[in-house]
Formats: sequence, C-alpha cells, structure tokens
Amino acid sequence: MNLHQYAETHEVTNQPPSLDGTNLYRIDLPLQEWARRFGAGWAESRIEAYGALAGGPLMEAGFLANQNKPVFVSHDRYGHRQDLVEFHPAYHELMRTAVEHGLPSLPWTDPQDGAHVARAAMTYLHSQAEAGTGCPLTMTFACVPTLRLQSDIADQWLPSILSSHYDPRNIGIAHKTGATIGMAMTEKQGGTDVRANTTRAYPVGAGGPGQPYELVGHKWFCSAPMCDAFLTLAQTDKGLTCFLLPRHRPDDSRNQFYIQRLKNKLGNCSNASSEVEFRGALAWMIGEEGRGVPTIIEMVAMTRFDCMVGSSALMRQALTQASHHCAHRLVGGRLLSEQPLMQNVLADLALESEAALALSLRMGRALDRLGDEHEAKFARLVTAVGKYWICKRAPAMINEAAECMGGAGYVEDSILPRLYREAPVNSTWEGSGNVQCLDVLRSLSKEPGVLEVLFSELGDGHGDKRLARHIEQLKRAFSDTDDIQYRARQLTEDIALALQAKLLLEAGNAEVSDGFIASRLETGGRVYGTLPRGVKVEAIVARSTPQGF
Repeated sequence: MNLHQYAETHEVTNQPPSLDGTNLYRIDLPLQEWARRFGAGWAESRIEAYGALAGGPLMEAGFLANQNKPVFVSHDRYGHRQDLVEFHPAYHELMRTAVEHGLPSLPWTDPQDGAHVARAAMTYLHSQAEAGTGCPLTMTFACVPTLRLQSDIADQWLPSILSSHYDPRNIGIAHKTGATIGMAMTEKQGGTDVRANTTRAYPVGAGGPGQPYELVGHKWFCSAPMCDAFLTLAQTDKGLTCFLLPRHRPDDSRNQFYIQRLKNKLGNCSNASSEVEFRGALAWMIGEEGRGVPTIIEMVAMTRFDCMVGSSALMRQALTQASHHCAHRLVGGRLLSEQPLMQNVLADLALESEAALALSLRMGRALDRLGDEHEAKFARLVTAVGKYWICKRAPAMINEAAECMGGAGYVEDSILPRLYREAPVNSTWEGSGNVQCLDVLRSLSKEPGVLEVLFSELGDGHGDKRLARHIEQLKRAFSDTDDIQYRARQLTEDIALALQAKLLLEAGNAEVSDGFIASRLETGGRVYGTLPRGVKVEAIVARSTPQGF
C-alpha cells in the first residue's frame, strides 16, 4: 500500500478568485461617476494609475506594515538619547508612493477646480490599501492653510512640505528634500478640551507671531512622532496659542522633544502614536497670540474632511471584498449574490458606501470653491455633519460586510479584521461624535447664513415627496430650540441623511436614490439587510460588485 495515497484529502473548490493586483479605480463605478461629477475628470488618468498601485503593491505593503508595527528606540547602542521610531520598509513604500503622487500636496501645488476632489479620490484608494499612513499624510496636507497665516514660517517650510520627494531621514529641515508634519494637541487632563492644556510657552526674545519660544509640558497624544515638525498648542500670557515645533533646531541639534512611549492601539497599527514631553523645546508662534484654536481650526477642518474620506474608503473596501466573495461563493447550489436575503444585505451595504462617498466628494467640491460664500458656509457645516455620520456608520457596516464572508471574513488572512479595527479611529480622532454635533449647533447658531445655506442646498426635495417631508420636519426641528443640545445627534443625523438623499437624487440613478430614501427616510430597519420591498437590489449589487472575475 502507498502510505501517501490519502495525503491529499480534497480539491479546493467554491472559493472566489483572488483580487490581488486589481485596479481599485476600474472596479469602482460609483467612484468614477462621483469624481467626474464633482470636477475631477481632468485627473482621471492620474486617479486610475493610483488605483492600480492601491490594489497591487500598496495592498501588499499594507499587510506587511501592519504585521511589522513601528518600534520606539529611545537610545542608540552607545547610550545616547535619540527618540527614534523605526518603521518597516513597507510603511516607507506606502508613504513614498503617496507623497510622489501628490496626496499631501495636490490642491496646493495645482489649485484648479476639482483638485480637492481628485486628491480625495486618490486618498480614498490609498486608504483601502492601508489607512495607517493617513495620519502623517493628512496632517502634512492640512497644515498648509495654518502655516500660510505666518508667511515667514511658510516660506521656510512649505517648499519641503509641498515637495514630491519623501525623505524620512532624521535630519534638520535645511538638509531635507521633503518634509512631513504631525500634530500634538491632546493633554492628559483635557482631552478634547484643549483650553485645559497646561503646556507653557516662554519667549526666547521679544515674542509675538513668527518668533521663537521654548515650550515646557506634555502631550498625551502626538500623532506620527517621526514627522519633521508638529503643530501644537501652548499657553502664553495671552492664552492658548499655536506653535510649529520642529524635531531639530536651526543648528541641526535635536530639539528638546522626548517620546515617552508609543500607544498600544486597537487599530491604526502601522502608524505610530505617542506620548511626548517638551523640555524647553524650541518652537515658533503661528498666528495671533492667544488665538490658538482659531489659528488651527482650518487645519482641523481639513483633517476632519479626511476622516470622512478615510471612513468611506474603509467601507468601500469592505463592500468590495464582501460583494466579490458572494458573487463567486455557492451555497445550496446557488451563488450567494443571487439569493434574495443576501441581495438585501449587499444592496444595503452598497447604498451606505455610495452615500458616504457622495457626501465626501461633495465636500471636496466645496473645498475647491471656498471663495464662493455658499460653498464656504456649506463646508463649515458639513465638515462636522459628515465627519460625525460617516465615521459613525463605518464600524457596523464593516462588521456586516465581514459577516457576509462568514469565517473567511474573520481571520487575519483577510483584510476585513484590519478594516474593522481601523474604523473607530476616525470617529474619535479630531473630535468625537458629541464634539461634532455640538460644532454643528455652533455653526448654525453663531455663523450667519449657515442654516439658510443648508436649506438652499436641500431645496424642495427635488421632486421626491419623501425627501420633501424630511426637509420640512428638519425645518420644524430647528425652529424648536428647547433642549436642542440634547437632540443634537438626531439633528445631525437628519441633516446627513437629507444631504445624502439629495445628492443621490441629483445624480440620476433611480435604483440607488430610491433604495436609499426608502430605507433611510421611511421604513428602514435597525440593521443592514432590512431594505423594504420594491428596492431594485439586483441592480444596486451589480453596480458595486467587481466585474471581470
């Protein structure tokens, strides 16, 4: 008897073909349509090229960067303090590719209509491969408006920040071909309440905007501590003030910036987040003294926008994996994607994904047109609305997508566990849900014309009676100011759903808009997969399922 004749127990069948190497842009019809709709058609070849990278080498690098987490190295082998964070080469590949393709710089180096939308589309693709690098990329992108408030500092730093070269060397800015920017805001005793910060800034000379100070204090969260400089907040005699704190002093010596430890996080594992201390760290004042929050608020708006884009990207990749699996997996002799209950689930997930993308890219168009008063007020409101709603929806949506794949979606060989762990960070980072909802109320009550812009944007329901009723209910809700803070989450949700419904209606895909409105504004259930009768689920599922496999 051949002892090995039973070694092979079965032939592998009923498994979906691999998505490895897939161009993520080519398989994403909603992204193609929404990017063109909001003015990024001129950049389509550029976005498509990035889709090939995101689905190929960057996807592989994303797995490696998460399997090999950053390591804090406090001292060199001779005992000298150095405060370095070492990353796997895959992390540097992700960063290099993004920087070379303009993800942190495109709207500033090529400021034409649709530039923010094009950059958001590429960020959407990049984040599907790996979201951890989004932190330094986003902050490098978002720091530009804040630094431009201090022209002398901007002249020194922006050429490196806007460079298409990725230079991770730990050397002074004068010797670098490119720079990245981090952020250090949060302190132990204050959290989101940055006005409770205790870090102090002491003038080196005369003081004032653009002048050097020495900072003494701590930061409970410092994002991406290997960046070349950090925007941070510290107290002066006139109150909380914004500063740019570099890792190196002008004489190339290391600044008095000390990493205490790296955070052990739920997700976002390829990115280093840290606790730091400033022990007389040299920094330069940005903007008006005592006006730290208004100085940095435009940067915060940009990073919140990227939270919207990032969460939308996580949802899209989860949907891609789930719909592809179900399109090839037989259960009971039928493809899962042809079975009515699974169609209900997949269509519901697809509606969530496309609505998130639509609102995110609509925000991108607003950023492209901030010179228009309507667009500026729209952006002021919807940054908080979208950041709240899209980031809140991502974890449950990704969980449902993983469930569509059964055990295959629960094991680490799949990307689904990483997407799920990543999802909560965007709803916490840059202000949690309550912070966003209170910001919505603040913008509506304290900034003239914002409420009018909202209802001008929504119009009369665009011929849909269900949306028209929702808009009227929203108007009544805002006319009643009693316990409005208590109701802030419901109001923010209602704004988000109205805007998403309106965008989908305008786009003209009746199956998508009708399915969304019927389930979100009328009789939807409490979990995904409870679409009402009459929704064209087959068409919705087909629209978001990768083709050609």
